[in-house]
Amino acid sequence: MQLKKVERVSGISSEEFIANYLNPGKPVILTDFIHKDSPALRKWNYDYFKEIAGDQVISLYGKEETSRDRVASAPVAKMKFAEYLDLIEKEPTDLRIFLFNLLKLKPELNNDIIYNDVTNGKILKWLPYLFFGGEGSSTRNHYDIDMSHVFISQYKGIKRIWLFPLDQSTNLYKIPFSFHSLANLKEPDYKQFPALKNIQGLEAEIKPGETLFMPSGYWHFIQYVTEGFSISVRALPTKPINRWRGFRNLVFIRYFDNAMRRIFKQHWFKHKIKIAHKRANKAINRKRLK
Repeated sequence: MQLKKVERVSGISSEEFIANYLNPGKPVILTDFIHKDSPALRKWNYDYFKEIAGDQVISLYGKEETSRDRVASAPVAKMKFAEYLDLIEKEPTDLRIFLFNLLKLKPELNNDIIYNDVTNGKILKWLPYLFFGGEGSSTRNHYDIDMSHVFISQYKGIKRIWLFPLDQSTNLYKIPFSFHSLANLKEPDYKQFPALKNIQGLEAEIKPGETLFMPSGYWHFIQYVTEGFSISVRALPTKPINRWRGFRNLVFIRYFDNAMRRIFKQHWFKHKIKIAHKRANKAINRKRLK
């Protein structure tokens, strides 16, 4: 598995960003996508969140290796927001908060974020999500079902993200009719998943105030180097093919997969595992013949 560092830029114009990154679908770390005068960079901390929303009961997600047969993982626990913040501040934990729309619960928080919008108005500011995680936690390697562009801005802690273009799906052992991979990239088993050796990807490490632009269709394996939180905002796919893929995923693929899983249960998942390995082995053989 080969990983190159994602490029970092600052002070880029909208014209440069759209031409060099958005339209071609190239990841980049923007060091000033969140304006330096944003109140959120100064006032958002765990004590503040506990004060304004500490009694909010939130769903928590854990290790995702146990839910490989599902399009989306099920929550493993519920806890008051304040209790969870105390937990991640105290010790490492696998527990994460996924797609928490705190800014919808407390809309006044939106006034605390000032964007240097290099997309010329394409970002969907009305759809922000917060992600919290304990030190050492991680997500499944996946790509987003709606195929949107994503801007992940870090506000506390350090997050490491491995990125892989969509054409690496076979080498990643993509599970058919799903949006995540079979192999565990955190502890790769090259004997069981030999195609992982052929993966070429990117690595981004973002710190408070920095934003990763993750283009439509990119696989991403997110790891919390330290406990912390980030906000993501989205932009619609630029390429028509990815708009179609997102529409197809949302209105057909996930429902078809759920129906097959209900009907055939574990037989369906075992069938998909066989297909993923078969495709990867074919890719290995093609590479050997070149």
